[in-house]
Amino acid sequence: MRIARWLVPALLVIAWLAVGAFGGPYAGKLSEVSTNDNSAFLPASAESTRALAEQRAFAADQTLPAIVVAERTSGIPPADTAFLTAAAQRLKAVPGVTGATGPQLSQPDGQALELTVPVRIGGKPGGIVGRIRAEVAQPPAGLTVLVAGPAAQIADLVTAFGGIDGLLLLVAGLVVALILVVVYRSPLLPLVVLLCAVFALGLASLAVYVLADHDVLTLNGQSQGILFILVFGAATDYALLQVSRFREQLRDTESRFEAIRRAWRATLPPIAASAGTVVLGVLCLLFSDLQSNRGLGPVAAIGIACAFLASVTFLPAALALLGRAAFWPIRPKFGSPHPESRGIWGRIATAVGARPRAIWIGTTVLLLAGAAFVPQLKAGGVAQTDLFLTPVDSVAGQEVLVRHFPGGSGSPTVIIANASAAPAVAQAARVDGVAQVAVAPKEVGGRVQILATLTDAADSQPAVDTVGRVRTAVHAVPGADAVVGGTTATQLDTQRTSERDRAVIIPIVLVVIFAVLALLLRALLAPLLLIATVVLSFAATMGVSALVFNHLLGFPGADPAVPLFGFVFLVALGIDYNIFLMTRVREEAVRAGTRDGTLRGLTLTGGVITSAGVVLAATFASLAVIPILFLAQIAFIVAFGVLLDTLIVRSLLVPALTLDVGRRIWWPSKLR
Repeated sequence: MRIARWLVPALLVIAWLAVGAFGGPYAGKLSEVSTNDNSAFLPASAESTRALAEQRAFAADQTLPAIVVAERTSGIPPADTAFLTAAAQRLKAVPGVTGATGPQLSQPDGQALELTVPVRIGGKPGGIVGRIRAEVAQPPAGLTVLVAGPAAQIADLVTAFGGIDGLLLLVAGLVVALILVVVYRSPLLPLVVLLCAVFALGLASLAVYVLADHDVLTLNGQSQGILFILVFGAATDYALLQVSRFREQLRDTESRFEAIRRAWRATLPPIAASAGTVVLGVLCLLFSDLQSNRGLGPVAAIGIACAFLASVTFLPAALALLGRAAFWPIRPKFGSPHPESRGIWGRIATAVGARPRAIWIGTTVLLLAGAAFVPQLKAGGVAQTDLFLTPVDSVAGQEVLVRHFPGGSGSPTVIIANASAAPAVAQAARVDGVAQVAVAPKEVGGRVQILATLTDAADSQPAVDTVGRVRTAVHAVPGADAVVGGTTATQLDTQRTSERDRAVIIPIVLVVIFAVLALLLRALLAPLLLIATVVLSFAATMGVSALVFNHLLGFPGADPAVPLFGFVFLVALGIDYNIFLMTRVREEAVRAGTRDGTLRGLTLTGGVITSAGVVLAATFASLAVIPILFLAQIAFIVAFGVLLDTLIVRSLLVPALTLDVGRRIWWPSKLR
């Protein structure tokens, strides 16, 4: 028996070392199986998807345009034209390039040239655009040459996301390590916790890589970044809860093995409930019509599951082997007093117990004040060029293009209609915001293509609005059976699908989390109140975020998916801390009654839950090192929201509300 006490933990540690060695490298390979093209994420029912399917009949290769734009404000001389003409010939030989159209001189200013280079969809746009940029990298003196267009934007996105498997992991790891050293004041324990997170990430990366490589799920750069952060944050949170309970048991139990057994049994239910809640919450994204959202659901669920598995196997095994030495130099001694009641959380519990009604009303008013600014959140969509938070060539090139050519030049909106109605469709498409319309001569199966060049940049919100008007106009042409596609139409369908997802998924998440809480707490009233507090916290977070985004950071707006992602993560993760608190409150209330159990539960869990919240907020804040608008906004929303949940909702609002409601909070159970 004594040998088994050592052998089982040792075998578990060895097994996880093997998992880390084999799975770890796959964290750096995930970008090989990720996709960052919006058109690949839309449902088959989207109009732009149907248009794309019909376009295949008109061309053997489906392409995205890369647009080479050259500017000389003093006027374009023949040498500049000759340079781009020669470049066009060289570019035709680049693998993945299907041709080149131009160069065309801007009219009437004559200060710019435009060269459209179609890039085959399905290739490696980053590498192809890199070759295009290399071919035009040495222009005549004084000529500015940039590569813009949808293909270049995807290439720049790939480059921006390239920091995910290096810089993001480094920053997240350093932030977590620093916080753990401050919390534990021990050099060894943070290393064990970080190893737990690294092993969990290795296993999750291996699983996601295999599934994405076999097209079982869709992975993109955003999902990849969120996976890394979720695994690090969740594994550390679960570790903090276990380590805290282990240290508590070491003061009451002489045997390290008995202490870890008791700690493991006490923390397994809340950790399992927490992990299960987040897994079920993110899996609600499977109800999304966007493949990118549907892909994030299982990706995040796999990450949380791996964090849970590592936390309840590797971590307790390592703690069992290390014993009190894990806390060196401040080792918890057997029989030493518990310090919690003498600290700040004992004083907070006393204050909450003295005036619970005033505290929960006051905190509610504070949260409502933040929520009042939600209408200022601009989440109707942004231009693709606004996604970048650092200067990139595709954005600079688009700015040059708009100065001298119609904004949609090189990325026309594609209308496919019956040939018999082509003249009427072409006429109807000339709505406000359309610069020119051309009917392609090729007819396939009685259908023709009509190309509409937009006045505004193809990725801009005004262009999206124009495509909406085009659709309304051409759909009204009798007998045309017209469908509208292209880059801008894809962006429009993505925005509309995101808005639909938000309306559908948020209620499903609330129902799922209520069911989990009801089963865990064996009550109906408590889950309703807990969900209400987290939803209020989410609303306050979004209101504050609107103020920060609009007035402090100067962001142009947000994607419609930002509130949805913020809700899913904040509600699922915010409920975590309420689960950690209320399961301990219920445990203590069985012995001492609801009032004393609530105050003792708050005192005992205050430090560890606050530490867990700070760690999770810091890890999500690390997403801001990737210079993409969506990730920066998610980083702020989740980091601020988690801190708000941890410091206000869980510390003050929930315990005060529990005390004021009293034992009725456990209704319909008869807990004291």
